[in-house]
Amino acid sequence: MITPMTKYSFVLLSGEKEQFLSELQELGVVDISRSNKPVDAHSQELVQEIEDTKALIKCIKNAHDAKLDALLSKRNELLNLGSEIAPWGDYDREKLLSFGTKFYCLSKKRFDQSWMDEYAIQIVYESKNDFWFVVVGDSEGFPVKNINTPETTISVVRREIQQVEDEIAAHKAELESRQSELPGLEKRIHDLGVGLSTYLAGMAGVMAAENTLLVYEGFAPTEEDERLKEAFDKMSLYYITEKATVEDNPPIKLKNNKYVRQFEVLTRMYGSPVYNEFDPSTFLSIFFLLFFAICLGDAGYGILLVLIGFFLRGKSGGLANMWSLVVSLGVASFFVGIILGGFFGIDLSSQAWVPDGLKKIMVVGDIEIGGSTYAKQMVASLIVGIVHLSLAMITKTVWNIKRDGFKNSLSNFGWTLLIVGGVITLGIGMLGVVPESVMKWGLIAIAAISCLGIYIFNTWGRNPLINIGSGLWDTYNMASGLMGDLLSYIRLYALGLSGAMLGSTFNMVGEMILGTEPTWQWGPYVIILILGHTLNLAMSCLGAFVHPLRLNFVEFFKNSGYEGAGAAYNPISK
Repeated sequence: MITPMTKYSFVLLSGEKEQFLSELQELGVVDISRSNKPVDAHSQELVQEIEDTKALIKCIKNAHDAKLDALLSKRNELLNLGSEIAPWGDYDREKLLSFGTKFYCLSKKRFDQSWMDEYAIQIVYESKNDFWFVVVGDSEGFPVKNINTPETTISVVRREIQQVEDEIAAHKAELESRQSELPGLEKRIHDLGVGLSTYLAGMAGVMAAENTLLVYEGFAPTEEDERLKEAFDKMSLYYITEKATVEDNPPIKLKNNKYVRQFEVLTRMYGSPVYNEFDPSTFLSIFFLLFFAICLGDAGYGILLVLIGFFLRGKSGGLANMWSLVVSLGVASFFVGIILGGFFGIDLSSQAWVPDGLKKIMVVGDIEIGGSTYAKQMVASLIVGIVHLSLAMITKTVWNIKRDGFKNSLSNFGWTLLIVGGVITLGIGMLGVVPESVMKWGLIAIAAISCLGIYIFNTWGRNPLINIGSGLWDTYNMASGLMGDLLSYIRLYALGLSGAMLGSTFNMVGEMILGTEPTWQWGPYVIILILGHTLNLAMSCLGAFVHPLRLNFVEFFKNSGYEGAGAAYNPISK
């Protein structure tokens, strides 16, 4: 959920700015409206120093920097040069050139042995297809153009290569020895970030009364009102408080339970909600988790994800900061994998050792619908998609009514009633809960009521003919768009199926190598299984992350009306 905010307007003497900002840092909860980008030379210097420090940290962590790149490039140039001149070996270059020696490289097919009688030719080196040779003295009329005389010899190049490699090793050792500097550098980035944030907040003040006063605007969570009022009453300033509204564009602070907080990182990837929007983190905590588990579709891989998550616990940076999310995804993948009947590429539904009671809850095999046969997992994916899109439409309607009022939301209400109400009524009728005649009249009633909102009252007070035209256009967009959105959910089934097939293939290859009476074959068998399933896990996790994210960011957010254009809460603090 979105934390309610209180808007603060501060007026203070310009000479009190530093003291005011320092006290706000101590409070640590006030977000002063400010630029997110450098506003002058000093702030640009701070940003550049942060970037330089980040680059230095990356260099130390990877034991790689621009100097090392230059050394590696120089080594590659020397290696290439060495491969070119190696056939010539070592020689006294100055003495050889004093005899008018010229250098040649020619294929054996083009080399004419009669040249040996006409010219002072010495073959220096030969490969399978080529001759490297020199002509000493007079080479007038020689039918082949000579190559450039080597500037150095192979022994010199080898010494240079060794020298560069020594420099590379020494520089890598120097970078690795600086690992102890990382905590200090990371603290430096934090301190610079705090300084930049505070500086930008200070620059956001508006001068007034011939530059003697400064005016600031800020926001803080409403739950902090009492503490902040007590603190501001002791400070040398004048302030006004009021309830923040969407027109104020307050920063967004999300407040969720421990489980849902894991998925806030996904919300921030798309964008924070604006003040009068809903927080999609709760929906992501349900549907992204479910979609990921369906796409992975393997209980064994779920166990591995749980182990990987706990391995990352206690570490810092990158994926380690989301270890609990990895564990949650692994747990969901385990249970969904059991239902889908997958365990390291093994079809559990066909195994004799799996209890019959467990097999009964597995969604495997085919189902006949309307005389045609479909895979149960594909049908299940479409049903999940219908639920997901229906929930998106309900959410959009609820928030539109809350924001704009029922009268101004009749079009959304009509579409939601038609599609969601129609799906529910049709489902109840098909399950035999109500007679077919009741279902029929229920659908007619839903369609009639929905058409009023869609075609007649979609914009209250406008000419009905214009409303009808607008409703027809919405019908075209809804029919084409919604069908495409629904079919997108088949990717859940397709990704799960591809991962299961690839895992099964690695098992089959391993069993072929193992044979019926294995001895030494156990080694290759284990290696194939480990490498194969590791590759499959990595590929499956990539697909299971990207495509469920797309289904939520595109299909759900579009149909729920979510914009995600809010600014994240960023208080100045120490």
